[in-house]
Amino acid sequence: MDVGSVLSEAWGLYRTHFVRFAVTAALVFVVVDLVTGVARTAGDEGWFASLVWGLISGAAGLVGLFWLQGALVETVRDVRDGVAERSVTEVYAATGKQLGALIVAGVLAGIGVAIGLLLLVLPGLYLLTRWSLIVPVIVLENRRAGESFSRSSELVRGKGWEVFGVVFVTILLAFVAREIIIALFAPLPEFLEGWLGGLVASSLVFPFVALAWTTMYYRLAQVPERA
Repeated sequence: MDVGSVLSEAWGLYRTHFVRFAVTAALVFVVVDLVTGVARTAGDEGWFASLVWGLISGAAGLVGLFWLQGALVETVRDVRDGVAERSVTEVYAATGKQLGALIVAGVLAGIGVAIGLLLLVLPGLYLLTRWSLIVPVIVLENRRAGESFSRSSELVRGKGWEVFGVVFVTILLAFVAREIIIALFAPLPEFLEGWLGGLVASSLVFPFVALAWTTMYYRLAQVPERA
């Protein structure tokens, strides 16, 4: 598996179906970033309001982001043959059945990677690489949360450096692109800057990362394109 070819294929799908991916992401981020923006300003109204909005923001982000990851993987499956056959709402409906597994696996993976990064950094990067395919595995193979970890590790085995290359490059590109886009909204009032800037940046950047990692899954699992 070549890092450059994975990124190239992902970029080609992103450009061809840009509107579909951006709309799929925006449906979640318009809510998540709005709630996050309100939570930031709630601190001025006292600790109780700040706590309540913080909990709401955390819950919205947890459910929304994992559901979005699954929906983007489903969208990649839908458009790999060059034609988008299902609507955005149909994609979310299909992924909703696996939302529980996505949340459980995502939270466990996040905790594991975070602990690894806090300890010596390298263990966290190792786990991030080994578990980078848990979302495609859950969605495309209909695996349970626990099974997704071993299956992802199985797919990555022997291709660790290539997978790490895709993960590292996409995260770096996403971080830089997101910061540049958000900076464009700096002249707006604080609330609009945080909400609109985050909404636009995340809706444009997040799908490409999901595309690259799902493309990587298809390469490693050797799944042929649909005719």
